[in-house]
Amino acid sequence: MTAARPGAAPAAALPASVDATLDLLAAQDYVADRRLATAVFLALKLRRPLFLEGEAGVGKTEVAKVLAQALGRRLLRLQCYEGLDVAAAVYEWNYPRQMVEIRLAEAAGGVERAELAHDIFTTRFLLRRPLLEALAPHDAEAPVLLIDELDRTDEPFEAYLLEVLSDYQVTIPELGTIRAAAPPIVVVTSNRTREIHDAIKRRCLYHWVDYPDARTELAILRRKRPQAAESLAREIVAFTQRLRAMDLFKAPGIAETLDWAEALVALDRVALDPQTVADTVGVLLKYQDDVGAISPDVAARLVAEVQAEGVRL
Repeated sequence: MTAARPGAAPAAALPASVDATLDLLAAQDYVADRRLATAVFLALKLRRPLFLEGEAGVGKTEVAKVLAQALGRRLLRLQCYEGLDVAAAVYEWNYPRQMVEIRLAEAAGGVERAELAHDIFTTRFLLRRPLLEALAPHDAEAPVLLIDELDRTDEPFEAYLLEVLSDYQVTIPELGTIRAAAPPIVVVTSNRTREIHDAIKRRCLYHWVDYPDARTELAILRRKRPQAAESLAREIVAFTQRLRAMDLFKAPGIAETLDWAEALVALDRVALDPQTVADTVGVLLKYQDDVGAISPDVAARLVAEVQAEGVRL
């Protein structure tokens, strides 16, 4: 759970069209297809949360980061995990400070118990977590709220989010309902390790982020890893695309493609060869069974196929 300030630039106006959204994303080196840009534009225009689902490493989280950077807004990230609760996600009372206040009041004397109870449950003693900070930011500027990997949480927390996502508000028993004066830009992501309840999805605009095709992935690689030679970049993309067509437990995402390109550049490679693939396959694949499936013979065949075809992208 982090808060980041994307530079000192003032908040920018929201894009006025799908084309402007494509340009906004491209200006931050995010290569998006028109369907994703349309979903982002509508989420901004209609002030609706955007629910992005897809395999890990396809660029879902990056959408929120790019929007915060491009629009000059603070990014508040709620990283989800099993057992996440209200105290970690929304608010918590600062019990040590409250106890100090109680001791001071008792020492001074003459304070009614009811009055003291009222005094210690005020915003002065409230520890604000990402959800509350997104709805009532201290600088009064609506931030970008990233609720990342919602599928890692439990269903009770999903149920708690319904009020946040539908009405942009939370209820604190001691203070009442706190509603956002200006709704934050909300991006929710899921790697689909389990199904998210329909009630969450109904409150959001939904988009499935798929693996990119070869041309799109090459465009991403050129933008993100320009130091890679053109021929190497084409071979990397062609090889990765072939891996995704195999029966692997976890196919490499765009993040792994970029990591592999960075590793190959660090090794001063300008072309793929079977030995280099064998030495670096752990950058692309994260499960031993998948790594084992890329035997020296398989690596040699894939490299030969990529180079024989001339990597026509």
